[in-house]
Amino acid sequence: MFKIMENKNITMNANDLVTFLKKPAKEFTREDIINFIQSHDIRMLNLMYPGGDGKLKTLNFVITNLAYLEMVLTCGERVDGSSLFSFIEAGSSDLYVLPRFSTAFVDPFAEIPTLCMLCSYFDKDGQPLASSPEQTLRKACRAFTEVTGMEFHAMGELEYYVIKPDEQVFPAIDQRGYHESAPYAKTNDFRTKCMSYIARCGGQIKYGHSEVGNFRLDGLIYEQNEIEFLPVPAEEAADQLMIAKWVIRNLGWREGLNVTFAPKITTGKAGSGLHIHMRLMKDGRNQMLSLSSQGGGAVLSEAARRAIAGMMDLAPSITAFGNKNPTSYFRLVPHQEAPTNVCWGDRNRSVLVRVPLGWAAGVDMSHAANPLEPEALPDTSSKQTVEMRSPDGSADLYQLLAGLCVACRHGFEMADALEVAARTYVNVNIHDAQNADRLSQLAQLPDSCAASADCLERQRAVFEEHGVFSPAMIDGIIAQLRAFDDRTLRQYIEKSPEKVAELVATYFHCG
Repeated sequence: MFKIMENKNITMNANDLVTFLKKPAKEFTREDIINFIQSHDIRMLNLMYPGGDGKLKTLNFVITNLAYLEMVLTCGERVDGSSLFSFIEAGSSDLYVLPRFSTAFVDPFAEIPTLCMLCSYFDKDGQPLASSPEQTLRKACRAFTEVTGMEFHAMGELEYYVIKPDEQVFPAIDQRGYHESAPYAKTNDFRTKCMSYIARCGGQIKYGHSEVGNFRLDGLIYEQNEIEFLPVPAEEAADQLMIAKWVIRNLGWREGLNVTFAPKITTGKAGSGLHIHMRLMKDGRNQMLSLSSQGGGAVLSEAARRAIAGMMDLAPSITAFGNKNPTSYFRLVPHQEAPTNVCWGDRNRSVLVRVPLGWAAGVDMSHAANPLEPEALPDTSSKQTVEMRSPDGSADLYQLLAGLCVACRHGFEMADALEVAARTYVNVNIHDAQNADRLSQLAQLPDSCAASADCLERQRAVFEEHGVFSPAMIDGIIAQLRAFDDRTLRQYIEKSPEKVAELVATYFHCG
């Protein structure tokens, strides 16, 4: 049965290499890549890698002979690290970039047939660059498994705004765009085209929809969209989000649309987050649930509560990875939709870490909706996750997922993890005035980049444990955040729409 399902997954896969080679991407070899290039008359090769600004960089190769192709695939190429990362000195700046074959995809935009692959960085000694984004995440995942015996899986909810001229027909209701259909939502076709392209590039997508945010300003329509992914090993999750942002921007540019992942566009309108869902896996089974001793189905497991406790403890410093410019803190404002209080809850959208519905009720809802289907109870345990709601589109994807992985591992190393989880659990809307006493007992997230840097400096030892975040990387992040000099910026300009607009324009294409 497993083999049949695996074959179906391959034949239905949107990535051309998977269907041609008849194997999952994680099994791609150099020989496979060469075979595909020769069979499909691929003329160009792009090596792509994230820089210190969180954006993908590209190195182009024209394929003129087999020997050179084999050389590039085997040896990669040199790049100037000092132009990519602030922590690398110009005097010793050379780095290697080596393609990872499992990330290969056909460029959906290139006029000349082109194959793309993401790369890993290596230093002058041929060792993985300790401070590189993908290596930091790799070390975090390795340490998590060593400590817990489990794998760390993640996926993102990628929110973004699409901006186009106002059509003045079938107007949507301001800030009521959640799951809206056409013709009231004007950019659904663009979103579905993005989803198709992302899938062709290897992205494992759960679904897409229009989001709450929609408004009109200066003759333009601003429509918020979301593409949500399926949970995969965290390293793959970061790669998929990185490629997805590249796809969305490229397609928007080609179709004459402006696109932004900015945390905040204007006051009084919904900002864009990058919620991250996580699950813990062992031997192919989700460890987020356990059977209730009281009966009545599954409940959140001790392992899940330990991971949540770790996130509660390190939440203030996680903003240093997930909220990277001053506009992030115009989204993280008390008593609005984005969280500012360090707490968690079950199905509660007013908290920092939410435990979403997980199909754990032990009821065959499909049979109830479709009486002709035979009654059965499918195994839905793989679907349970927990969701961190503070990050946004300014995040460094690899740093963020590495930081969350460290936090979840930290929960297993905390002697009082279960007590912390119990103390920070909230089952009420903490924004209601009647819950003010409960709110006053909770720690708060930082309110600026500078404050996030302070939090990271206080808690940096946890992130540096097991050699995950290098001291140079932590120093670089702290310096980058403090350079914004925004400790009082929000209080100073939040009531000035003109100054907020200037700030938004500065960081409009962040991340």
